[in-house]
Amino acid sequence: MTERNLILQRAAGFIRIEAEALEATAAALDDRFPAVLEKVESTLQAGRKLIFAGLGKSGHIAEKLVGTFNSLGASSCFLDPVRALHGDLGLCHRGDLALVFSNSGETEETVRLVPLLRRLGLVTVAVCSREDSSLATAADALLAYRVPREACPLGLTPTASTTAALALGDALALCLMQGRAFSKEDFARLHPAGNLGHTLLLRTSDLMRTGDKFPCLPATCTIREAIVAMTRAKAGSIALTDPDSGRLAGILTDGDLRRHLLEDANLLDRRAEALMTRTPITVPANALAIEALRLFEGRNIDDLLVVDDERRPVGLIDGQDLPRLGLV
Repeated sequence: MTERNLILQRAAGFIRIEAEALEATAAALDDRFPAVLEKVESTLQAGRKLIFAGLGKSGHIAEKLVGTFNSLGASSCFLDPVRALHGDLGLCHRGDLALVFSNSGETEETVRLVPLLRRLGLVTVAVCSREDSSLATAADALLAYRVPREACPLGLTPTASTTAALALGDALALCLMQGRAFSKEDFARLHPAGNLGHTLLLRTSDLMRTGDKFPCLPATCTIREAIVAMTRAKAGSIALTDPDSGRLAGILTDGDLRRHLLEDANLLDRRAEALMTRTPITVPANALAIEALRLFEGRNIDDLLVVDDERRPVGLIDGQDLPRLGLV
């Protein structure tokens, strides 16, 4: 076996060991998990915050989860157990909930922290791998993960244990998210600088096709003329307007054409208004992109017309553009 293949084999083995911890943790989940989730939900509903505490690698996991929960609108902060013993307990208030991380459940500063938090009126949750540990015994509730073995060949470096702890915390966050019906719009509001947030905070006027890519003719045009305009714009529909006012009169789609093509030999010479949908779904030009997304998802449409304040068509949002824009 070459040195390269040996390295790949070792790496795959380490990853499988960490996967074992995830499988074991998932299999060991019991009623204590939804009980902790209820505590988290009730804490947030009461306007209180979540506190994540841990030392070393467990501290890094706790800090990551603070970011995850905050990104879901669940007010959270990190507490260093050592600093807590020297003044940082001031950020803790009655009614808060503390999730305290320690793989062994025997880290001295972490174990000492729990009774202090309880004395201040906080609900405490131990997150560790040992149900009989001092931390698990001292806390009000327990979230336990399972680690058959560490990936570290020496069994010393936290690897599978940190992976399992993080996955358990993520599972708690995602269950909270689903229970709150957290939406892409909520995510965008809390991530205005992120890619998804930036996209969803755009206006429909930023997304729509205009000019040569937006077919629009008077409703009195022929089907033939409508097809030519749609083909040139490479669009699946065309906006049809009132010849006098310029306001939207209807929409004609590829589907409309296909449904009638075999039924009428003279179809191409008929007026487009004969086949158009007279009350098409529209969205204002100044609406947020998320509003357009809701219409696509809720109304099962392929194209969405954008109109101005006078209900004149000004653009088209094509459903085929949504994946490129990162909206689906």
